[in-house]
Amino acid sequence: MEAEDKNFYSIGDVERITGIKAYILRYWEQEFRILRPARRTSGQRKYTRTDIDLILKIKELLYTKEYTIAGAKKFLIEERRKRKKQTTLDFGKESVSADLVNKLKKELKEILEILK
Repeated sequence: MEAEDKNFYSIGDVERITGIKAYILRYWEQEFRILRPARRTSGQRKYTRTDIDLILKIKELLYTKEYTIAGAKKFLIEERRKRKKQTTLDFGKESVSADLVNKLKKELKEILEILK
């Protein structure tokens, strides 16, 4: 089932969209630290589209690719690390990788030391 275009989804909405029962979603929140939906003041969970995408990824890892929970956690952690490393920073019209920015910072510090 496709998600409506809204900012936040209830646990019931997420259950309908993903096909994952609410009690399993609550269990996954305990197991996967990366899955932490925000809470309303009443305590109800409010899932974002990003949360739903993550739930669908976990579902794929566990049910289709038959990962264990530990294996799925490890996979998601590695995937997150790779994404962080490849993060790009926007400078106007250009995008620059975070690695390049760090190298440039280092070189500029070295130049500054030489000029002192």
